[in-house]
Amino acid sequence: MSILHDLLAERGYLLVDGAMGTELFDRGLESGDSPERWNLEEQDRVASVHQAYVDSGSDIFLTNTFGGTSFRLALHKMEDQVFEINQAAAQIARRVADGADRKVLVAGSLGPTGELLDPMGSMTMETCQAAFAAQAEGLEAGGVDLAWIETMSSLDELRAAVAGVRQTTSLPICMTMSFDTAGRSMMGVTGTELGQLAQELDVVAVGANCGNNLADTEAALQEMQDTNPDLILISKANAGMPEWRGADLHYSGSPEIMAAQAHRVRAAGVAIVGACCGSSPAHIAMMRDVLDGTLDPPEVDVEVAATRFVAKKRTSRRRSRG
Repeated sequence: MSILHDLLAERGYLLVDGAMGTELFDRGLESGDSPERWNLEEQDRVASVHQAYVDSGSDIFLTNTFGGTSFRLALHKMEDQVFEINQAAAQIARRVADGADRKVLVAGSLGPTGELLDPMGSMTMETCQAAFAAQAEGLEAGGVDLAWIETMSSLDELRAAVAGVRQTTSLPICMTMSFDTAGRSMMGVTGTELGQLAQELDVVAVGANCGNNLADTEAALQEMQDTNPDLILISKANAGMPEWRGADLHYSGSPEIMAAQAHRVRAAGVAIVGACCGSSPAHIAMMRDVLDGTLDPPEVDVEVAATRFVAKKRTSRRRSRG
């Protein structure tokens, strides 16, 4: 059993944080800048994002290390600072979590390398695994509770990431893919295939994050659930689709939409719920209220695919909840 299992057994379900990038932009990050550099140069601003999500009710929050592999850091000429940057990010997060009035878990975010594996690209499985191993080592040294591999599109890159984390750490592993191409990942992976891989790799939790729309995310989660109803599932969907309004980027998913989505997936058996791009502490706060039952689920339009996901599983979930 892992620390995640223990907290889940205690609370029944867990709420994860929302977006990091848009919150950093609100605090002054410029387009083209490295969010990871802020772990060294703007630690108070990074901490303020984590604190806002803890104050909004998050049980888990992710470190500011989505682009923390050597491949991504090389874009900003920081590839020789992998350990330092990831350790610093984990330490920032750890201080926030330890200052909370309840148990809060820190998850070390490991995003995709941005490279293609051989033969489509020049990255090998060995170099890919080594990149994630180095990142995970820094995250564990800084004090994270979990490794959180997210927004993946390739099963092979996922395998390399899991192997890398296990090469240098003993961290429990959660993993999610983005289903943004007609219900599949960019590389054609289905929710069924991800559910099967989760069992093969024996990770603690698996799910979907980011994504093109809520219906595709929820359909992928249904496929994972169908492979094994005992999987601990994660839903961390985008707050709608990005829309340009002049020079500003806005997301269409309001707190009400995301709170209604949180209620749907939780009723269908998803144990770990959060939000991704475009979400904010306001989204997480309303999701917390709805999931806790202190606020009625908002009435919003629901895509057909999402509605089927709820209808199929609602009865059995109510029995298990008592």
